[in-house]
Parts: sequence; structure tokens; C-alpha cells
Amino acid sequence: MKKFLDLISEEMKQAFEASGYDRELGKVTLSNRPDLCEYQCNGAMAGAKLYKKAPLMIAQDVAEKCKDSKAFSSVEAVPPGFLNLKVKESFVTDYLTKMCHEPKFGLEMPENPSRIIVDYGGPNVAKPLHVGHLRSAVIGESIKRIARYAGHDVIGDIHLGDWGLQMGLIITELKERQPDLLYFDDTYQGDYPKEAPFTISELEEIYPTASNKSKEDPAYKERAMEATFKLQSGVRGYRALWDHIISVSVADLKKNYQDLNVDFDLWKGESDVHDVIPGMVDYMKKEGYAYISDGALVVDVKEETDTKEIPPCMILKSDGASLYNTTDLATIMERMREYHPDRMIYLTDKRQELYFEQVFRCARKTKLVEPETDLLHIGFGTMNGKDGKPFKTREGGVMRLEILIKEINDEMYRKITDNRQVDEEEARQTAKVVALSAIKYGDLSNQASKDYIFDIDKFTSFEGDTGPYILYTIVRIKSILNKIKEQGGTLEGAVLRQADSDAEKALMLEMAGFNAMMETAYQESAPHKICAYIFELANAFNRFYHETKIVAEENEEKKSGWVALLLLTRDILETCIDVLGFAAPERM
Repeated sequence: MKKFLDLISEEMKQAFEASGYDRELGKVTLSNRPDLCEYQCNGAMAGAKLYKKAPLMIAQDVAEKCKDSKAFSSVEAVPPGFLNLKVKESFVTDYLTKMCHEPKFGLEMPENPSRIIVDYGGPNVAKPLHVGHLRSAVIGESIKRIARYAGHDVIGDIHLGDWGLQMGLIITELKERQPDLLYFDDTYQGDYPKEAPFTISELEEIYPTASNKSKEDPAYKERAMEATFKLQSGVRGYRALWDHIISVSVADLKKNYQDLNVDFDLWKGESDVHDVIPGMVDYMKKEGYAYISDGALVVDVKEETDTKEIPPCMILKSDGASLYNTTDLATIMERMREYHPDRMIYLTDKRQELYFEQVFRCARKTKLVEPETDLLHIGFGTMNGKDGKPFKTREGGVMRLEILIKEINDEMYRKITDNRQVDEEEARQTAKVVALSAIKYGDLSNQASKDYIFDIDKFTSFEGDTGPYILYTIVRIKSILNKIKEQGGTLEGAVLRQADSDAEKALMLEMAGFNAMMETAYQESAPHKICAYIFELANAFNRFYHETKIVAEENEEKKSGWVALLLLTRDILETCIDVLGFAAPERM
């Protein structure tokens, strides 16, 4: 189904062509003066130089050709040469009626869907999720959902940090505390216990303790490096301990991500490509891509057009150890082999921009990806506190993500139960749903690359540009529809009618822009475009609601038209919040 703006642009292009001008001058845009008109066309201004004619004369010629337009109720040429446009109510109604009957409201599906991998987790096992993990999870989940809604085959991968020295540190500290564990007996040949010799709480305490010890005690660090080597060499007991670390950590991670309504298709990590790395390194050496520089194995990735220094991409350190670069390149190679993606999207802090530039260039230069494979890094800004500095606890430490979620849940519960009697269980459940909207909308309504202030008071407000305001609007629509049913009315067979008021028409025009907005949000990987759209849509609905006595309307035909309008508004809003990664309750 064609986008609404394209349809009215086509009408204007025909008018330009019929007037003897280049049809491409007829592009229509949203009005920057909504007090004067709904849409505008500036083509006459651009055509003045081309045709050596006053722009107002060109605009008047075109306006004359639009007198019998099927799309426009008003086409006005105004100095110095703008065309101010208003659309016919019947044209908007017909378009929305078609949207109602089309899958995904008529959003055009791709002829050849892309396969996309979104890498948006990146937590280290054995460490709790903290607020620094919020943005990659929230933005990545939304980008995955937007791409799926746009008709593409999308795979979300958590890409765990589950290999390397941190594992050796944990195993070393366990050995110091429990040296008699079977896992450290080299002569033991039996099966290892199914239960881990530690809880998630113990594990989360062990890692920072071990990390601090290694910084102060060189001998301890040496033992940790030896334990890492044994693990990576396949020593049975160490591998069995590693399995326990992974299973305990992943179970906890799944619970925390579930609280954020974030779901990964793949739970792979750096360990999955450990056995791939030697072959990749040999290939890079053999093909002449990699060479030794100061003892390290590197690949040059600088290009002649570079205006800044781009250092070589290091593949192996001088001691032969691999790095993040190595595992990321091996992961790219494995993903190409297993999934053949057309595109790979990485979500990380924007400060890693240079790192990904190096890795992507290296992957292209060494032909680990096809020439047409798109590699995209989306770097996001910092989530800051009200003081403008990275978000911290009151004590100045990094806040655990589950603590942040609990604080917002409690604040929403307080607001929901304030000055009224509400069922405890229902209030808690509603608070959880609304709190998630506050967190996600608060993040996603900002352009990803920008830093933003995480303001709990603002984000949990039921007024203004917030998640709770959007949910309140959806719940208001549901409440009106329920009242109509309670009074014996029906929602079945409701048919859209032409708008009776400016507020009703404005609401309909907002909905007519859904397809163009969703297409842009996908193309630009931009969830904030959806947030901006639903805020305007919610505002348009609330203006219409305050001006219209919907439930009390006695004209059944008019009331039925409004029911159809409410159903479409509700469905579009709920579709949008679903791709943003949250939902609306039935009541608030």
C-alpha cells in the first residue's frame, strides 16, 4: 500500500506536469505552518530559476490544475510562491479504511527480506547486570523488533563475555576457598556433580574479590593466567566448573532480561569461537593480510582517504594471546558460515566507534564477509543522573539494573495507589507494566547517540512526553470502548466516517502517516522516530477526546464511526509500543 504522502505527492506531480512543468517539482511535505494548511509544496520556488518565471505565477498555474483534485479540498498559491494544501476528508477516510483491511496497516513488505543479526547484549558472566547494560538491551531489542515488523528475518544474539582471564580468576579464587573440590583433582575420572558448588550471589562476590587480588598480587595473577590456560586447553575439571559458571550466570541473566522484556534468539559467547580462532589466524597469515609488528600480529586497515589516524587491527598480542578484536572477527566469520546474514548490527557505547571501525575494515579487507554484507555499529550515549554525570547509586557506586527496575516499580506502585483503593496484586502487576514503559520510553525517546538524563520523576509522570502518558492514552481508549459495550453497544462492524471536526481530521491524518514513519524507523534504525510519532498521535487523540462526547452520542451511525476510529488508534498505538518493547495494561 502506497504511503499517504506519496499518494498526495503524485497528485501534485500530475498538476505540475499538466501545467507544463517538471513533475518532480510536485513533492509534498508536512506543513511547517499547521495554522495555515496541512501540507505544503515548495516546487514552484525551485522551478522559478529553471523556467525563468516568478514562483508565484508557477504556483498559480499549478493551483488552477488542482480545482478538480480527488485528493485536495484546497490548493492555495501564496507569496512568494508556496502552495498551501488541505486534503479532502473523504480522501483521508478512504485511505484509513484501506489501512484497516491490510496486514500491518498496509506497510509494504520487502520482496527479498534481509537476514539481520543484532548483537546487543555483551554482558560478562558471573557479574550482575548494571545500569550500563540498559541502553544496549533496550535499544537493541527495539531495533530487532522494528526490523521484524518491517518483514525481515532477524536474529538477536547476546554475545556473552564468557572466556578469557575473568574465568581463570573465578576458578583460582574457588580453588583458594575450596581446594578439596573434585574439579581440582587431576586423577578424578568420574562424573562431576550436577549442582554448582556456588550460588549466583557467591559468584558475584567471587569475581570482584579475585580481580582485586590479581591487581595487588602478581603471583595470584600468574595462577589465574595458568587456570585460564588450563580451561582453554580443555582440562576436564576446569571445563566442568566453567559449565557451572555459565549455567548459573545465564539463569540469572535470563531472569533480569525477562524483567526488561528483552529476549535473545542466541545465547552464544566468546567461547563459541575459541576453536575457530587458530584457523582464522592461519588464513590471515597465509593470504598475506596479517604480519608481525613489535611482536604482535596485526592487519593494516588504514585507507588513503582517512583524515584521522586509524591504527592497525591487532589479531594476537606479542605473547600469542587473543583479544576482543580476535573473538569479534572470529564471530563474524562464524556468523557468515552459519547464518549468511545480509547485515550485522552492533549496539555498544559510542566510545567504541574507532574499535568497530577497525574490526569492520579488517573483516572486509580479509574477506571474512561478502562485499555486499552491511556491518553497522550503533553507538549510544551515556545514561546520566540529574547531576549530568553517569548514573550512580546514592553511595556513588554503579547501580545494579534490578535495583533500578525495583525503584521505578515501587514509584509507579505509589502513584497508582495514591489516594485510592486498589487491589494489591493488580496494582503491583500494573505498576510493573507501567514502570517498564517509563524505563524504555525514557531511553528510546532520545536519539541513541545522545547522552540523556535519567530522571525518575519525569519518566514516571502521567503527563508529557513519557511512557506512562502513552499507556494512559491507550487505557483511556479501552475504557471508552468498554463503556460503549456495557451500554449495549457493539464494536463489531464499525465503519470509519468522514471527520466532523478539525480535531477528528487531525487524528486521522496522524494515523495516515504510520507507514512512512515505520519505514523510516527501520531504514534509520531509529526507535526515537516511533516515540515521537506516538506522542503526537496520543496528543491528537486526547484533543479529539476532550472535544467530543463519544459515549453520550445518540446518532448511532456517527458513534459507530468514532468506534472505528478508536479501534484503529488503539491498534496503531499498541503496535508501536510492542516494537518499542513494552505493553499496555487493561486498566490504570
